Amino acid sequence: MEIGNQIKALRQQRGVTQEAVAAALGVTAQAVSKWETDAAAPDIQLLPAISAYFGVTIDALFALTDETRMERIQNMMWDERDLDPAAAEREAAFLLDKARREPDNGQVWTMLAWMENHIAGTHRRRAEGYAKEALTRAPDDKDAHAELAEAAGIRCPDWYYNSHRRIIDWYKGFVAHNPAVKRGYLWLIDALVEDDRLDEARAYCDKMGQIDRTFRTPMQRGRVAWRAGDHDGAVAIWEQMCRDFPDDWMAWSSLGDGYTVAGRYAEAIACHQEAKQRQTAPPIHRLVGGRCPAQGADGGHPRRHPGAGGGDRRHGLRLGDHQR
Repeated sequence: MEIGNQIKALRQQRGVTQEAVAAALGVTAQAVSKWETDAAAPDIQLLPAISAYFGVTIDALFALTDETRMERIQNMMWDERDLDPAAAEREAAFLLDKARREPDNGQVWTMLAWMENHIAGTHRRRAEGYAKEALTRAPDDKDAHAELAEAAGIRCPDWYYNSHRRIIDWYKGFVAHNPAVKRGYLWLIDALVEDDRLDEARAYCDKMGQIDRTFRTPMQRGRVAWRAGDHDGAVAIWEQMCRDFPDDWMAWSSLGDGYTVAGRYAEAIACHQEAKQRQTAPPIHRLVGGRCPAQGADGGHPRRHPGAGGGDRRHGLRLGDHQR
């Protein structure tokens, strides 16, 4: 619906004339008539006054479809490092309303989680700045050091504090109820590996292998081996993975990641180049301008979804979201 048609519909709902709208907004009745027939559009500076007069948001004046608004929210989170609080609150309210209207729509809940993670990132960056300010004034402040570590994601040497037991328990229930969904196994194994619960991780690799016939199961088996300290064995698993799945670009990318953390940079570059050759559009997000992680941070990376995996801080090994 065009803005003119929406203004006309709102005016008729309110039961007022074009002259009354014009008087309230300080324009002529002829201007309102032109808006309603799409012969002209209202000045952008008038939009707040028009929205206030009709008691609707500026978005409502444009009568965005849900699909268009969802796309706009996605673009907002891609493009803005820190969300405007009012905009975030408004869009969260829209998403929650849409979730109530469409209770089986999982995408809405994913968008809400994405937004909350995005906002949490803003708060962590802000907390890090505040803690640093505190430490410039009180260098020995124990609590300020603790808050800085929390904001920056530094692991506390307390196993209980750092454990992923809640998400592990949740994913165990998830895979029990969704035994054919391999993504559940992928994230469960990740969390088990992070907590050094390697026997359980191996057991879930076996279960995943019963439903997965892709490179992902050996990829995870290699992660378990790497975490256990068998680095040569892990690399051997990943190399065999590429022999078993030679046409899958993600297998080559995963091997490249493994070579990178093993310090075998020339082989890593070759694997990422192989992955690039085998991949169809869109281009692999790890190869920006023909570069790859093994070539160093100056190659840069595009902005990633907030949920994308970060580094494994103890062993420097975390395979990317594209393998999911």
